[in-house]
Amino acid sequence: MTVVLMLGSAPMAAEAASWPRAPFHKVVAINNAWRVRTDWDAAVFPWDFPKDRRPVAGPGQTMVTEDDFVPVQNAFGGFVYAGATMAFTAGYWALGTLRPTVIAAFGCDMHYAATGQTHFYGTGAPDPLRKDISLRSLEAKSARLMVLAAMQGCAMVNLSTGPSRLIFPRVSRSAAGLARPQPFCPDTADKALAAEAALGYVVPSGRYWEESGRFDPRELDRLDALWVKAASLPLRQTA
Repeated sequence: MTVVLMLGSAPMAAEAASWPRAPFHKVVAINNAWRVRTDWDAAVFPWDFPKDRRPVAGPGQTMVTEDDFVPVQNAFGGFVYAGATMAFTAGYWALGTLRPTVIAAFGCDMHYAATGQTHFYGTGAPDPLRKDISLRSLEAKSARLMVLAAMQGCAMVNLSTGPSRLIFPRVSRSAAGLARPQPFCPDTADKALAAEAALGYVVPSGRYWEESGRFDPRELDRLDALWVKAASLPLRQTA
């Protein structure tokens, strides 16, 4: 059993600095979130993350870059289907690499206040809200991650209490280790996976924006609707 804390940079993320390690076996920090806790296990950041903001890995700590997460993301269908923002990228990397039973997100809500502080370190760029072919529905992308995780026996949960674009069930920190995968509709999930395979929107390099002309937003919207439906229950439901 492996319970992963996936830590983002929302203002509330600073609360995690004082949390005890239990019930988490691994701490995955996204972008600047390594600054919240010194006991992180993996720091995940993209190629263009400023060098002066990157951590220095200590014993037992790993820095996860595109060389590591692009192949894992491709194994789960690639960035166009998964959603090309770091909360999803880190989630798929953790799912594929750590093979956990629970991934508990905190501070990864992709909801930004209109005024004031947007991140625990101040004001940052709301990357998930950028205009991008892979991010037309953050809710649908979170549904996809939750369903694919459930297929692998992993529960995706949200420890945050504020507004969120994630559709993961909310749990308390103390209950995170007891979480179980959400039921989903396997028929609809299979239909979504078959549609993805038929479209063939996989870019092995991860540089999907270089091929954006071949991606039909209407087809991606249909896919998003299927994933939301798969996560919203059945037809035929998993136990």
